[in-house]
Amino acid sequence: MQILLVEDDITIVETLTDFLKKEDFMVCAVDGQKEALRLIEERDFDLVLLDITLKDGNGYAVCRGIKELKDIPVIFLTASSDEFSVVTGLDIGADDFIGKPFRPRELVSRIKSVLRRCGKAQTVIRAGSLCVDTAKGVVKKNGEELYLTALEYRLLLLFLSRPEQIFTRNSLLAEMWDMAGEFVNDNTLTVYIKRLREKIEEDPQNPKRIRTVRGVGYAWNGKEQKG
Repeated sequence: MQILLVEDDITIVETLTDFLKKEDFMVCAVDGQKEALRLIEERDFDLVLLDITLKDGNGYAVCRGIKELKDIPVIFLTASSDEFSVVTGLDIGADDFIGKPFRPRELVSRIKSVLRRCGKAQTVIRAGSLCVDTAKGVVKKNGEELYLTALEYRLLLLFLSRPEQIFTRNSLLAEMWDMAGEFVNDNTLTVYIKRLREKIEEDPQNPKRIRTVRGVGYAWNGKEQKG
């Protein structure tokens, strides 16, 4: 997914660009109205993150221009979170509004939500004999539907969303805490990895998809993965 970030605060641009790239988004950043609208005309973006106060012009004008040119979802990122600013942004076609300072993970969740609503989100992920339909929450292996528990499914999606990234056991435990809303200990993580491998691997005793990185954690083999 390609995102156009229209923001004149260089610190926010650098921080947000690095974070979004780690989440597998491609980011192009500009700091003003003129350059933003030029790129919108020349290139195809999936979503625009837009500040109200810019180096030249303002975010409202950019949003109007975007909506006149193309059907691209827009999320306002701004410190102006008063009711007037929010209502104005939504009235001219903004798809969401998030105030600064914002939490990066919340922003990514809002981005994915807007993309789903606009029919732009990737909904089917294929990895060899595996097929995951994220819109329906269905996982199939060799055409046969698999039954995964909620935590197994979320763990699988986490691996698929970041192929080749090495997850430490602590990072996975933190993610699973967020998923379950309850304490998940190290032994429980081992059990869930084992159960997930038994369901998705061709040979669970010699796993090829969820690799063990000795002394560190786990990583998904993304060589056969495609959307």
